[in-house]
Amino acid sequence: MIKAKQLHSGDLITTVSLSSGMAGEPEFLPRYDYGVSRVKTVLELQVTASPHSLKGSAFVYTHPELRALDLMDAFRDPTIKGIFSNIGGDEAIRLLPYIDFEVIRNNPKIVIGYSDTSVIHWMCYKAGLVSFYGPSILCEFAENGAMHGYTLKYLKKALFEHAPMGLVEPCTEWTNEYLEWSNPENFTIQRKMKPNSGYEVLQGVGVHSGVLLGGCIEVLEFMKETILWPDLEEWKGKLLFLETSEDKPTPTQVLYMLRNYGASGILGAINGILVAKPQDEVYYEEYKEVLLRVVRDEFGFDELPIFYNMSFGHNAPMCILPLGVRAEIDCDSGTFSITESALEVE
Repeated sequence: MIKAKQLHSGDLITTVSLSSGMAGEPEFLPRYDYGVSRVKTVLELQVTASPHSLKGSAFVYTHPELRALDLMDAFRDPTIKGIFSNIGGDEAIRLLPYIDFEVIRNNPKIVIGYSDTSVIHWMCYKAGLVSFYGPSILCEFAENGAMHGYTLKYLKKALFEHAPMGLVEPCTEWTNEYLEWSNPENFTIQRKMKPNSGYEVLQGVGVHSGVLLGGCIEVLEFMKETILWPDLEEWKGKLLFLETSEDKPTPTQVLYMLRNYGASGILGAINGILVAKPQDEVYYEEYKEVLLRVVRDEFGFDELPIFYNMSFGHNAPMCILPLGVRAEIDCDSGTFSITESALEVE
């Protein structure tokens, strides 16, 4: 895999709206500006907005070709060192006809976001570029009160240090409190935290390693039968990471999606599954039952490691997962580590 260079203080990054255009809506522009101010002050980076990213939801929805142009131009621009997603959405897959994979391959740089940005990560993976499943401008960078220390710790490890990220510990707390984004008075109010129980090992023994590949499970459905979806040989030895979105799919919906991974042979090819805490902990126990029902009972993979309640994706706070690098899970100690550098060694 190709790796981007690490970020340094003073580097220029661009913000992009590759799915939803809500960052450009008048009621959310103050929160966008708040998130950008964090990138500037906390990470000490310079920020520019891509040309079409703040034109509002209707414009962004109507012009997938211009969203793709923003992305391609960001890769082509040698002054831009990183591409930060403003927010997710539900139709980044519409960019696919306009993507030039050679442009991505020949201009490696940091790409970060989550949720529907899964599509963009898989475009990067198709091009052979490591990318980062992590914070977006409107969510984590604009976190009320302050960026959470857990998110910031792994963000700096992922984007500013070329050494492997190493042990990724579970966060000791989490929150699902919602404070209205359109009210700037909420920006300084820290959300209330709850204790987090840490990782759960649903099954598996010993140590297993593999290259990280995954994303939001609903979004991955959009990519099946496209050129982004890997063939079965490509899945061999991977650590598949999955999370559910704010749509909170029912256990039955998750069951149907997981069965496809079994029927297509993917469950038999991978080395382990990493599953994030469901948003708001809705269906927390039910998802565990579905995972074991499909993986263990229906397809007979009773030794395939499954880690649960991990702090990535639709979680506050969150860690960062680099797609395309090697990681390791220890089922006996219940630990997870990223063992390969995600950045080019300078």
